[in-house]
Amino acid sequence: MGERTEGVRDGSIGETLEGLARVIAERRGASPDSSYTARLLQGKEDALLKKLAEEASEVIMACKDRDHDHIRYEAADLVYHLMVTLERYGVGLPELAGELDARRR
Repeated sequence: MGERTEGVRDGSIGETLEGLARVIAERRGASPDSSYTARLLQGKEDALLKKLAEEASEVIMACKDRDHDHIRYEAADLVYHLMVTLERYGVGLPELAGELDARRR
């Protein structure tokens, strides 16, 4: 389990995800030696996919424990790794939003 994040306040999900997507895209060209995100984007495909599965499992376990702060923490890890995965495979936030929008019609 990760450490608890102190001082968490509500934010704007759209702004947060768009900002995170920009940072992840910028890290595509960074050195894998200095950037964890670059390692995920440029490294072995299985390493990223295993990490995504691990984070999903950690969200599930936090939910089973009914631990609100832990769920939030692990969900943030999962969203980050999902966004890195989307960047690696060329799926942008506008395309993802379009898919989600099409499903609510």
